[in-house]
Amino acid sequence: MAATELIRKTYRPGMTVGQVYARPWGSNAALAEIGNVLELTLEHKENVVKQQDMTRLGGGTHAEVRRVEDVEISMKLADLNIVNLARATLGTVQGVDAGNATDEAHEAAPGGLLRLAHIAPTALTVKKGANAASATAVAEAGNYEVRPEGLYVLPQAADIQAGDKLWVSYSWGDQAVIEALTTKAVELELSFGGLNEADGGKPCVVDVWRVSQSITKQLALINDKFGALEVSGSVLQDMRRSGSGISRYYRQTIA
Repeated sequence: MAATELIRKTYRPGMTVGQVYARPWGSNAALAEIGNVLELTLEHKENVVKQQDMTRLGGGTHAEVRRVEDVEISMKLADLNIVNLARATLGTVQGVDAGNATDEAHEAAPGGLLRLAHIAPTALTVKKGANAASATAVAEAGNYEVRPEGLYVLPQAADIQAGDKLWVSYSWGDQAVIEALTTKAVELELSFGGLNEADGGKPCVVDVWRVSQSITKQLALINDKFGALEVSGSVLQDMRRSGSGISRYYRQTIA
């Protein structure tokens, strides 16, 4: 009886917040939080076929058939974590443990950046010479700057000339490398643990069984606002779900 009253309830304004969880579709892994999601929307697209009423003056519609063409999902992700970035750029992730580089070879180009094999180098030293064994140390002052992206040789470096062979040693911390556009679009199962702020914080949980996520519309690299990943996708049929009145697309559970 209580559930019947809940179904009959008329007053239910909606303004929801909450957590979004995801896992690869078909996986038995736990649903994992994906971080702060600023926008989450399901959009239905219909194909409407109409038959005109030709029996009398003035026309009108004699019959119509409405079929759902597509259900699309869109998300605006505020947390640019490694998993979200990889999914949103069709990327492959490689974890790189902290380590040390010894005598990494480079050719000097004053006024230019030498991209090291790893980012954010620390304890960096530079030697100059035809080979690492006979090379001599080069002081940082007046010659180069250590930057997160690599080694910048100053335009008027006192002890480094164009074409000099440099041998760079340094340490780096744990890193993740995302190789973009190296895999197909990911299929996910999503769950939204919604809380309705306009109705006393009551829960509204939405399970979307199978989503094919798109690549992000853009990846802002220089921006004067908080960055976000805008992704969309199609809600696909999950053939594993069956039964009368059971959706193969998504389900809402409201308390």
